Amino acid sequence: MPPILTIGKMKHIWTLRDLFFDQQASLGTCYIYDGKTQLFKEESLERGWVNNENRISCLPECDVLVKLEYSDRFDQMLWEMKGTFPREECKFHAANFWYDLNGCIGLGEERMYIDGDAIMDVSNSRETMKKFHAALYPDTEAMLHIRNVPDLTMLHFN
Repeated sequence: MPPILTIGKMKHIWTLRDLFFDQQASLGTCYIYDGKTQLFKEESLERGWVNNENRISCLPECDVLVKLEYSDRFDQMLWEMKGTFPREECKFHAANFWYDLNGCIGLGEERMYIDGDAIMDVSNSRETMKKFHAALYPDTEAMLHIRNVPDLTMLHFN
């Protein structure tokens, strides 16, 4: 059964993975909804699936709370996924290449080959992250839903 858009007071982030490059990378589309209103739609980039291993795997399909928090490592406010034990510090941040990610999610405008390897990247990540933060503003919490979908044309939101 395809995911159903959850209606409520909290904004919902959907990351729908549809393209997989073995254990290196997975790409998808990230949406933000406020009720039935779509506020954001851009490309997502994550590491590939490596049994949920820390720092080298994407997260499994899940529904988790995300909170806006200060990151010492990035020296800025970032959205961090909560309830991903034993994984910690999984965030949304700027990243154009899969190897820039250690279990986090990067966002970009377009899927393309940038660095010359055989794995697709995402473009303009820093500007896309600004749009992501703007879509979630002024909230400091949201629900994240991560799903693997073989064909986005089969997905329906009610």
